[in-house]
Amino acid sequence: MKIHNFSAGPCILPQEVLLQASESILDFNKSGLSLIEISHRSPAFIEVMEEAKDLALELLNLKDKGYKALFLQGGASLQFIMSAYNLLENKAAYLNTGTWSNKAIKEAKLFGVISELASSKDKNFNYIPKDYIISNEFDYFHCTSNNTIFGTQIKNFKASPIPVVCDMSSDIFSRSLDFSKFDLIYAGAQKNMGPAGTTLVVIKDSILGNVSRTIPSMMNYKLLIDKDSMFNTPPVFSVYVSMLTMKWLKSIGGIKAIEEINNKKAQMIYSEIDINPLFKGFASIEDRSNMNATFNLIDDKLKSIFDNMIKDAGISGINGHRSVGGYRASMYNALSLDSVKSLVEVMSELETKA
Repeated sequence: MKIHNFSAGPCILPQEVLLQASESILDFNKSGLSLIEISHRSPAFIEVMEEAKDLALELLNLKDKGYKALFLQGGASLQFIMSAYNLLENKAAYLNTGTWSNKAIKEAKLFGVISELASSKDKNFNYIPKDYIISNEFDYFHCTSNNTIFGTQIKNFKASPIPVVCDMSSDIFSRSLDFSKFDLIYAGAQKNMGPAGTTLVVIKDSILGNVSRTIPSMMNYKLLIDKDSMFNTPPVFSVYVSMLTMKWLKSIGGIKAIEEINNKKAQMIYSEIDINPLFKGFASIEDRSNMNATFNLIDDKLKSIFDNMIKDAGISGINGHRSVGGYRASMYNALSLDSVKSLVEVMSELETKA
C-alpha cells in the first residue's frame, strides 16, 4: 500500500532523489566507494558542494548579486545564535509569529537589545501581525516566513530600510519571491529540501563585518564563506541529497513550477476544511500556510473513527503539534497532489459516517 507522507519534518523527498541517494551509499558515481566514506576534501565531493551552492543561488535568482551560499550544521536553531552573533551590535527588531520566532528572540537577547515589533501570541499565533513599521534604528529585522506548528505563512513582506533576516526552514524553494529583498536567509534542510543534518544559509556579503565583537571561528559567516563551507567536515550525505533535490526542482521548472502545484494542493485541502462541517481550520484564512495546513475536528468524539480511517488509507504524519492539537497536513514540495486528494477523500467520507 502506498504511504502518503504528511510528516512535518524530516520531510518527504522525491522518489528519484531517494533512489539515487541510496545508490550512492553503495557506489558513488561508479567510484567503487560509498558517498559516506569518501573524503570531503576529494574532488568528487568538492564538486557536489560547489554544485549545491550554485543551485541554491540559481533557484533563488541570486547569482551574481553579491550573495554567498553556505551549507552548515546545527539546524535553524544554531542560526538563531549565529545571525545575532554576526549582525547584532546594539539592537534588533523581531516579528514574533510562534515557537521558532520565540526561540530566535531568546538567543538573540544574549547579544543585544531585542524589540518585538509585533506578536500574534494573543491568539495562540493563528495569524500574522501586520500593524508594524520597520525603522532604521535597528541593526536588522528578523522574521519567520512559515510557521509549521501553527500553519501560518507571511504572504507579503514589508519594505525594510535595514537588513532583513528570514528563517525559511519550512517553505524554502516553495514559492516565488523577490529573494533579493532578504539579506540573510537560513533554512534547515529537513523541512523541504533534504535530510536532517545540514542547513542552507544564503547571505549578502555587504552585511558582514559590522560588529565589534570577536566572533568564534565556527560562528563566523565570513570565515565560513572563505572556507567554502569546508572549515570543518561538512555533513556529506545531507548536502548531497539536498543537491539532488535542488536538481530535481530545477528539472521540473524550478520554483515557479512547484509554486503552481503547491497552490493546487493548498486549495484542495482548505476547500475541504471550509465546506466540511466536521472540521475547522486553525489559522486565520488570509494567513494560511501552503506548506502546513492545521485543522481540528469540531467533535472530538469522532477522533478514533477518523484516525482509523486515516491509517487504513495509508496516511502518515498528520497529528497536530501539542501547542495546537488536532491535525496538521504538511504539504512540502515532493508531496503529490494524489496524496492530498487521498486525505481529502477520507475527510469527506467521515462526513457520511458522522
